[in-house]
Amino acid sequence: MIQKKKTLTLIVIAGLLLMLVLFTAGCTSQTTEPAKEISIGYVTWDCAISSTNVMKQVFEKAGYDVTLVAVDAGPLYQALADGDVDFTTTAWLPYTHEGYWDTYGDKINYVHENIKGAARIGLVVPSYVTIDSIDELNSVADKFDHMIIGIEPGAGITSRTEQAIDEYNLDFNLITSSSAGMAAELDSAIGDGDWIVVTGWSPHWMFSRYDLKYLEDPKGVYGGAEDIVTLARVGLKTDDPEAYGILSRFDWTMADITSVMNAIAGGMSETDAAKAWVDANPDTVAYWIGTA
Repeated sequence: MIQKKKTLTLIVIAGLLLMLVLFTAGCTSQTTEPAKEISIGYVTWDCAISSTNVMKQVFEKAGYDVTLVAVDAGPLYQALADGDVDFTTTAWLPYTHEGYWDTYGDKINYVHENIKGAARIGLVVPSYVTIDSIDELNSVADKFDHMIIGIEPGAGITSRTEQAIDEYNLDFNLITSSSAGMAAELDSAIGDGDWIVVTGWSPHWMFSRYDLKYLEDPKGVYGGAEDIVTLARVGLKTDDPEAYGILSRFDWTMADITSVMNAIAGGMSETDAAKAWVDANPDTVAYWIGTA
């Protein structure tokens, strides 16, 4: 009887060991796919925040871990040239970022225009301001307190505005701030019915909220219609053809990006605004990812 119990125990132990060996073999035979990672560089302008957060969710749907890197325009181009970030969706070419492209363009991959010929920069005033051209500014400088309200010192539109002050011999000081600071000053001035001139660009949610106009630029300092361009680090196309394919298919409209900007300006979080657009446009997202 004791011998039978020993035999039964040995059989049970042997069975358990066999199951353990088979389980271990099954686990070790499976190869773990390396995680797909991508980084997106952007400047904290409203348009860049919108497109960057949309693309973050698009890449997450494609199975990527996404890192967002917020920097000023100059460091963004430097990071792309150095390969420290994988791509950006909001290069403004050929005018706004001309200087940065001249410096770094030979070390960066120009992927695709994601909004073609619809972007613009310039000096913007409320429509109730009774001048229509930059060359009229000096005649009413007192009404603007001799100030142009700008954004970050490193922005392309800032250098263009400094050039405009010289070209038009304007008796104005450029007050640098931030995109949010400029918008706050604009909101306050319009609320009081005051005259204000700001460095503005389209697409931007302020054109949906306020009645605004660009001042004509007879000297062409601010250039003409621009493209919003996707740029990538050199080597991404060969390192990650799937990611590069998504970037090469990514294009949308002024109405698309404006809807995301308006949602954020209306109080929605950047993540929720991007998700609302992604959820409302499944066919477009599937095409970008390559599953349509």
